[in-house]
Amino acid sequence: MRFEILRLDDVDGTAVDSTVVDAASVNRIVQQAASIGQRILIRPAERASS
Repeated sequence: MRFEILRLDDVDGTAVDSTVVDAASVNRIVQQAASIGQRILIRPAERASS
């Protein structure tokens, strides 16, 4: 499964950057964000149409 991770602005919470990663990478990214106090939003990535 793939997830979209959005980096959020510290002031108003709007998304300023996003990336799509596999499930194995989510924990690492969450740990990095937590260590620097970065706000993120994680949601399932939309599947591409075939």
